[in-house]
Parts: sequence; structure tokens; C-alpha cells
Amino acid sequence: MSLLVVGLSHRTAPVSVLERASLCADAQSKLLQDTLAAEPAAEAALLATCNRIELYADVDKFHAGVAELSTLLAQHSGVGLEELTPYLYVHYEDRAVHHMFSVACGLDSMVVGEGQILGQLKDSLARAQELHTAGRLLNDLFQQALRVGKRAHSETGIDRAGQSLVTFGLQQLAAGGDVTAWARGKRALVIGAGSMSSLAAATLARVGVAEVVVANRTFDRAERLAQILTETGEPGLTARAVPMDAVSHELTRADVAVSCTGATGLVLTADAVAAAVEGRTGAPVAFTEDAQEPARAGVRPLPTAPAGAADDNCPLDLQAVQQSGFSVMGEAAVAGMDAATLEQHAAWVAGAGVDRREAARRPEADAELISALAATAATLGRIPERRRPEQAAAPVRPEPVLFVLDLAMPRDVDAAAHRLAGVRLVDIESLAEVSADAPMASDVDQVRGIVADEVAAFGAAQRAAHITPTVVALRTMAADVVAGEIARLEGRLPGLDDKHRAEITQTVRRVVDKLLHAPTVRVKQLAAEPGGTGYADALRTLFDLDQEAVAAVSRARADAGADGDDSHEITENHAKNRGPA
Repeated sequence: MSLLVVGLSHRTAPVSVLERASLCADAQSKLLQDTLAAEPAAEAALLATCNRIELYADVDKFHAGVAELSTLLAQHSGVGLEELTPYLYVHYEDRAVHHMFSVACGLDSMVVGEGQILGQLKDSLARAQELHTAGRLLNDLFQQALRVGKRAHSETGIDRAGQSLVTFGLQQLAAGGDVTAWARGKRALVIGAGSMSSLAAATLARVGVAEVVVANRTFDRAERLAQILTETGEPGLTARAVPMDAVSHELTRADVAVSCTGATGLVLTADAVAAAVEGRTGAPVAFTEDAQEPARAGVRPLPTAPAGAADDNCPLDLQAVQQSGFSVMGEAAVAGMDAATLEQHAAWVAGAGVDRREAARRPEADAELISALAATAATLGRIPERRRPEQAAAPVRPEPVLFVLDLAMPRDVDAAAHRLAGVRLVDIESLAEVSADAPMASDVDQVRGIVADEVAAFGAAQRAAHITPTVVALRTMAADVVAGEIARLEGRLPGLDDKHRAEITQTVRRVVDKLLHAPTVRVKQLAAEPGGTGYADALRTLFDLDQEAVAAVSRARADAGADGDDSHEITENHAKNRGPA
């Protein structure tokens, strides 16, 4: 087994990189075909979701495989290899199996324990089978991963550790409150009719929204999803389909919008979202980060202490003043001084007591200020203490009137909509930030144990399967020897009747079978252990097996495996039919 996976995910790459590296359906198919055409790869499969892009391959050379798969990912994603490389991870052989099984169980998901990944794995395998890029190894890997994922969900409480990305996103829209209470009676717009959008529509229906409107580029798919929601949804739920050009209008009616399409560009711009909110409220929508703080009349920016200022004859304690962070020449430094001292300080500032470089930057500015302050002090007696202005509180955002959940990668909704007053936008990037610190249930440890056991079992099965072509070739050779000897016996004893011929043939076959049984069973057991792959070579050497005969069996198994057949049983039965069992 030479399983290699090269990929990037939300754990290693920022959403901006994942977004740029995402692949459309055609690009995914082309990547698989080009991977199979590359020299190191014999099989290939791609797992591409909104959170990860992983290329799996059966390679004959590790370093060449890593280089080739990394280069192919960069070429097809459009992200330069040098830029992409820091975010890539590589797993090989058992570590690659461990990673795949962890992904299948939801341990590597953004929301730990979510079960949607199983459907995505199934789709990935189906694509590889359709393109004939998955052989025996990847068929076994993906099918076993699906079984391991189902086992984890059925035998543990991993579902309690997390939920689907849709449910998690709705929880963020509800600001951590009860989603059912938040959603009750709301009108929802779902943009897209794929698997994720369908899940979103079904989830919204389940939590109690009053209406679900489905918009999709293919109107028939939107109609089909709306019909399913009508037939299976909660009583009182209204579901209908609209074409994509009706999204702008429907957005003005919706309380919640969920978007997950395969579009390569934005589906909802910030201006479109702002227009929808304006259509509902009747008031212009502001970008909150663009709001200016109110100007403070009469507040002069505080200068910093000049570097290298001389303290000769200065009436101030320069060391103490500089530690406080105020200028020895500015207003704050002289606050509280009497008029006479101020006049002395003004004269000092105007003279040679200031670093010439600083004076060149602000000629006579501070001297004039201090003179003015001295005049004020002569009238008031003292300069009143001045404090630094307190930082103004951040403006309070209004309560949202439109909740937007963007589950697409690349994103469907302009990120600038985050700053729109009256809008709460949750997208993949914000979900990643929130889920990074999410607590994990105790069941996660139990799932990790299941993954470890299944990885060991899968490795043993693959190592044992590696020797099967050699065992089949050995049994085939033995059957040919028996058939040759029986034919020679018939030549020497032409009068042998059928009853005796059959008995002799069966006896010879039993003898050969007993001789082969113990070594072939034992060699399979030994081959299943770590480092047991060398037993196949030993068996071929001891019995002088034809390497081409072994390779022919391997090819037959690979072809049958690609079609989903149990080629192990096929080749074993073929050998039994030819001779000893």
C-alpha cells in the first residue's frame, strides 16, 4: 500500500486561501484525470468541500508523489505553488488512512461530529468511480471510511459534540439563543438547490420558519426542493420556488437568507444586501465601520516628548515629564504652573534649550502656545489641569432585520455586508473563528479509539491482500501441475475407467491441497502484520512463481475492484475451480 494524501483545510489555511483554491466540478474532474496521467499515481480521488481540498492517490514513489500532487493542486486551483505550499499537509500510508477515517467521523470537521461529511465522501467516491480513477485501494479506503463514520455515529455520542454546519450557522445567527424560538414565524430565502442548500432548507423547516423560498439557476431543481418541503415539512409551512432573477425582490421580504451555490463570483453584493434592508426599513443603510466619531472642539492633539531635548536651565523636571509621555513644551506639560514659571519656560523653549531637529519640525509653535498660556495664567492665576480626552464608546449597532448565512466556498455574499447596520452575516470565515474554541464532548475520545482500531484493521487487511495474488498464482500453478500429471497418467493407463480416474484425480488434489494449506494460511497471517509485505517475495522465490502470472492476478483484482466487485473471492474461486482448494 502506498496511499498518499496532499491537501489543505480550515485547520491549515485561512478562508481567503481556501476560497481561491476551490474547484468547480469540471476542474475537479480534470484534476483527477491529470493526476492519473501523472507518472507516480496509479489511482486518484478528490475530496473537495467548503472546508477542505484533499487529493488522494496510490503512488509508487513518495517524494515524487508529493511533488506531483502539490503541483497539480496549484495548477488547477490557480494559486501559485509557492503561495499554496505553506498551507499544505501530507499524510502517507497508515497516517493517510488515519486522516481519512478521522475526517469520516467528523473529528476533523469545523463543527466536530457533523455527519454531512459522509455524504460528501460518498459523492467523492462516486465521481472517482465514474471517471475510472479509483482502483482497488481507494475503493476499499473510501468504502471502509464510510463504514467507520457510520459506526462512530451509531456507537458513540459524537453527534452531541457538534451538529451540521447549517445548524451551527443558525445558532450563530441566533446569537447563541434558542434557534427554534429565534426562527419561529420567520420568512427564509434559500439560494441554491444542492445538497447543502437542501439541508439548510430542511433544517429551517424543522426549526419552525413560516415560509421557505428556494431560488436556483435551474428552476426545476428549485421546484422539486420546494415540493419536497411542502410534502414533508411542518404543518403550516409554505414553500415555493422562484428563478434567480427574483432574488433581489425576495430578499426584501426575507428575514433569513441562506446561500450555498457553486458560483465562482458573488451572488449577493453588499449593495444588494443594503438595498434589501433599505427596502424593508425605508431608511438608508450605513456601513458601521465608516461612521466618524464626533469631533471634540478645542481639544489639541498631545505632542510627544522630543527626542534628545536638553534640560539645561529648564524649569521643569524633564525626566518625570517624559516618563509620563507628555511633551516638555506642550500644553499638558505646563498645566498647573503659575504665570512667572510659564514665562520662564516660554523663554527657555524659544531659546537654545530645545533640540534643533525638533525645533526645525515645529518652529516656535510651542513657544507661542506657552506665551498664550502665560497670559491666561496671569488672569486666572493658574492653568487648570487638562486630561487626555476619553475614548468615545463604539457606536451601538442596531438590531438586525436581515440574517444572512453564507455556506459557499468561494463565498456567495460580499464580506463587506458584515459592516452593514441592520445585517448579521455569518459565513465560513466567521464560523471557523467561533468553532476554533468550541468545547469537545467526552465521546470524542471514544471515536478516536474506534479510528485507531479501524486503521490497524485496515492496514492488516491491505497487507494481507497484497499477498493474495501470489497465493492465487501458487494455487493456479499447483492446479496446472495436477492437471498435467493426470493427463500423463491417462496416457500410461488408457484403459482406466472413469470411476478410478475420478478417484485418483481427487486423491492427488487432496494431497496438494493439504501440502499448500498450512503455508498459504500462515503466510497470509504473517503478511497482515507490520512489515509482512516481504513474505510475498519469499513465496515467489521459494516456488519459482512466474512474476507475470502474479501481475496478471493483481490486474484482474484491480479491474474487479474498480467495478466494486469482490475480486479477492473471484480470483480465489478461479484457482479452486482449476485445481486444489
